[in-house]
Amino acid sequence: MPPNMGTLSDWWAREARKGTPVVVTMENPNYSVVEIEGPEMEVFSSSEKGRGKNAKQFTWVLLLRAHRVANCMAWLATVVWALPRAVRKRLVNQSEEKPEKSRLLYKFIRAFSIISLAVLCLELVAYWKGWHFQRPDLDLHLPERLEISSWAHGAYLTWLGFRASYIAYPIQILSKFCILLFVIQSIDRLVLCLGCFWIKFKKIKPTLESDPLKEGSNYKYPMVLVQIPMCNEREVYDQSISAACQLDWPRDRFLIQVLDDSDDDSIRTLIKAEVAKWSQQGVNIVYRHRLLRTGYKAGNLQSAMNCDYVKDYEFVAIFDADFQPSPDFLKRTVPHFEGKPDLGLVQARWSFVNKDENLLTRLQNINLCFHFEVEQQVNGVFLNFFGFNGTAGVWRIKALETSGGWMERTTVEDMDIAVRAHLNGWKFIYLNDVKVLCEVPESYEAYRKQQHRWHSGPMHLFRLCLHDVLTAKISAWKKANLILLFFLLRKLVLPFYSFTLFCVILPLTMFVPEAELPIWVICYIPVFMSFLNILPAPRSFPFIVPYLLFENTMSITKFNAMVSGLFKLGSAYEWVVTKKAGRSSESDLQKTVEGLPQFHKHVSESALIELIKEEKKISVPRGKRVNKIYKKELALALLLLTAAVRSLLSAQGIHFYYLLFQGVSFLLVGLDLIGEQM
Repeated sequence: MPPNMGTLSDWWAREARKGTPVVVTMENPNYSVVEIEGPEMEVFSSSEKGRGKNAKQFTWVLLLRAHRVANCMAWLATVVWALPRAVRKRLVNQSEEKPEKSRLLYKFIRAFSIISLAVLCLELVAYWKGWHFQRPDLDLHLPERLEISSWAHGAYLTWLGFRASYIAYPIQILSKFCILLFVIQSIDRLVLCLGCFWIKFKKIKPTLESDPLKEGSNYKYPMVLVQIPMCNEREVYDQSISAACQLDWPRDRFLIQVLDDSDDDSIRTLIKAEVAKWSQQGVNIVYRHRLLRTGYKAGNLQSAMNCDYVKDYEFVAIFDADFQPSPDFLKRTVPHFEGKPDLGLVQARWSFVNKDENLLTRLQNINLCFHFEVEQQVNGVFLNFFGFNGTAGVWRIKALETSGGWMERTTVEDMDIAVRAHLNGWKFIYLNDVKVLCEVPESYEAYRKQQHRWHSGPMHLFRLCLHDVLTAKISAWKKANLILLFFLLRKLVLPFYSFTLFCVILPLTMFVPEAELPIWVICYIPVFMSFLNILPAPRSFPFIVPYLLFENTMSITKFNAMVSGLFKLGSAYEWVVTKKAGRSSESDLQKTVEGLPQFHKHVSESALIELIKEEKKISVPRGKRVNKIYKKELALALLLLTAAVRSLLSAQGIHFYYLLFQGVSFLLVGLDLIGEQM
């Protein structure tokens, strides 16, 4: 039977294995002991340490090397055998789905790929015929009439003249513009890294002038509202509720709101049972479900803030359904508001329970570690402003109310309220040492939808709040920072040049050699910037090349989202709840089982039996999920691989390798071979 596709996904998802010590012991005492740490160790380095060499020792080493080679060849054979099967399964699943409406971007990429294939065929014919194929660094030589051998030769020469006169110049202008944006954005990234290094060097971090929670202090615990918005979160609802109920804060000084927008009756029943369980244990917790579910998360939060009892609370902590704050979260965040009436937000860092689950989660961890360690920390220390991450933060309720509250106008309600609070003079603090456990998407489908929302929403918000920023009573420096850096450079320029420069212009220059990009744009700066991005996650250094390729692969999704948000296209207001896996549910379940005796003391036996029966009855299996095929990524893979073949004709080594590996990266993502395999 052919091998299962799980073999390929296991390889794609497993950790980079470290060398395991292998000890080879000879029975003859004349032979020495050889330790082989890994494939990178020099075989004969032991000779420098005085170890003996002999024929049998050499034979053992060769046998070990041969064993590794055999395993590698077997793995390659498995991959080659399993890959067509995986592709065939995806094609079958794709044919069963309803065809989507053709998108403009996909049509453009498809037409571009077809034209590139036609031009490649023409270039191959010209190369084999010897029709004066020229390198871009040489002057174009157009033969005299007597030198033209056929009508095809003449047509090819006409194409060369047209290419040099009319096509090369616009491409050169566009490429220079994108390179300029690339350099500016790289400088911004470098400045952020230098700011982070300065913070580490000076050990700068938000501190408390005095610890109000120390023994003997007369600190009056403020009233804190804890909100947990969720929607059809079957896998993780119990984790967030359990973690929130175990917060170390006086029971009479905080209230938990479980804001359930689920449209599945079985999930609602499960959440109600979980809330009832903790309420029986004396926790102040309420369950809220909206009949009219408008405005997504923003509408859910605003509806909860309209409750009459909210006026008795001073702060609100927000946690998404997959977030599990530690018991001391409130004690490490709320005291920072003491004596700072202009402080509106305290944001904590995210930490990921499934960051090592597969290659996709590892690459997400690199990006998010840079975001929190560098971007959020630097902006918090030097500007007292950053984008609210939507969860794992504590707001002063007065700051929310004076800034207009939660608005439903975009899919990034967290960034919206942060910008409006900043315009009203509120300051923010970021705590890099306070971490809250959560999940990152494990499947490419979920990650893709999440990134679409995260990149279309800011551009939509930029359209809506530009006038408010320009007319706000804040300094010109703050206005420039909001417009030029926060929105344009980091939300618009980055996806624009990433897609245009590396996915369109670069393959195009293979067919128009007069506009060839310099090597430092293709290799040196991208590798250096990837190195900077990985610094906050040093364990991820082995993944620097996959990270660079995957970031360029994701540029098509981010570019499409940016355009839809900027021009308010159909998908600009698309909200899809990110699928969770509930990776920590096993340990939570164990804790629940261990805690059943205590729970039994507070709840009657009949009520407990009914609750367990109800949970079993409504524990229905989830619908079947399948891996998909992504046409835009596959079309770009065809374009890049075609350009790679074309680059061979002009012996452009670095261009060929980059286009080849980038094309393979698009191919793997287009076939959904990255992330969770269904």
